[in-house]
Amino acid sequence: MSAHVVVIGAGIVGAVTAIEARRRGLAVTILEPGEPGGEQAASYGNGCWLSPMSVIPPSGPGLWKKLPKFLADPLGPLAIRWSYLPRVAPWLVRYLLAGWTEAKVEATARALRPLLFDAPALHKALAEEAGVGRLIERRGCMYIYESRAQFEAEAMAWRIRRKVGIEWLELDADEMRQREPELDRRYGFGVLVEEGGHCRDPGAYVAALVAHARAEGAELRRAAATGFRIADGRLRAVTMQGGEIAADRAVICAGAHSKRLAAAAGSPVPLETERGYHAMVLDPPVGPRTPMMPYDGKMSVTWTDRGLRCAGQVEIAGLEAAPNWKRAEILRDHLLRSFPGLPRDLPAERVKVWMGHRPSMPDGLPCLGPAAATPDVLLAFGHGHVGLVAAPRTGQAVAALLAGEQPRIEIAPFRPSRFH
Repeated sequence: MSAHVVVIGAGIVGAVTAIEARRRGLAVTILEPGEPGGEQAASYGNGCWLSPMSVIPPSGPGLWKKLPKFLADPLGPLAIRWSYLPRVAPWLVRYLLAGWTEAKVEATARALRPLLFDAPALHKALAEEAGVGRLIERRGCMYIYESRAQFEAEAMAWRIRRKVGIEWLELDADEMRQREPELDRRYGFGVLVEEGGHCRDPGAYVAALVAHARAEGAELRRAAATGFRIADGRLRAVTMQGGEIAADRAVICAGAHSKRLAAAAGSPVPLETERGYHAMVLDPPVGPRTPMMPYDGKMSVTWTDRGLRCAGQVEIAGLEAAPNWKRAEILRDHLLRSFPGLPRDLPAERVKVWMGHRPSMPDGLPCLGPAAATPDVLLAFGHGHVGLVAAPRTGQAVAALLAGEQPRIEIAPFRPSRFH
């Protein structure tokens, strides 16, 4: 009889993990209280990018100097709510130290590169299997600057990207006009990373992957996991409100809600939520031909099946605080400035806003590996800004561990015990 695995969470990581576990003949139950791909999930509202070049962690040298500004400006690209500061202070210290030097940033990039490598092709294959191949496109991704000087101000990040094997094309103003005629003319320099891609509807994509996992034999149970029954160092069951599911293995991939479950498996980890926002213009008359990130907006801008989405912002305020919808309005306003052909008097019903929770570790690396209490429980969460792009190789690595195999990529940098 094949081992029974409970995959906790039906986000992008959980969906791919379930598919890869079934591929190895394991019995799989997906445990998820919400609708797979629904608006409650981070997978639904992310920036849509499949970006193998996203190897640079959020923290970098000198970031500590900007901390007073982050505290003073509640609407900046990175904001920390004063009321939450005492609780998040230890995480912030680790966050700042993780990017203290260029050497530390480069070490993080080298760890992430194999996890993200060739992600658009891997997603395309998964989407084709699930019957939604059209949702994955490979047009590259562009970083847009007003001048070469702005690009050179980020020289460290681009230097590290080149060291880990990422290549790009540099575009002057004329080349950008040809590629992106609707883009505001204040932007005079661009970088095109051709290996990038994007997803046209992340929510629908995740829903399709979960449906595919079920078609391949996985079971979906609508419930929230509460913990584990462990005896003699081995997993016996995953507990939930009103009962339990007997299991030989379990995988925690519940995103920002994974912290309590990890602690229940003997692995307390410093998981925090980076709250992100998006604004989406419905039926826009203009937009980019290639997914792009304007330097001044610090946001991704991508066509989706639902509209033109701009996503970004980082707000440290925990899981319970109410959204600050002014942050989504800032994204909308940046989008309007970036594309003059968009109407300036958009009615409220033409703009949809959203807020979700990125599950983030302070060092910019996910947790991937066995829990301390038992090797039968695996941790697979904390991807921060790279959950979508990292999902295929994360799912492959987790399935390999479940089957007693060696993962194809090096997962030692992601071991949960690094915080103990």
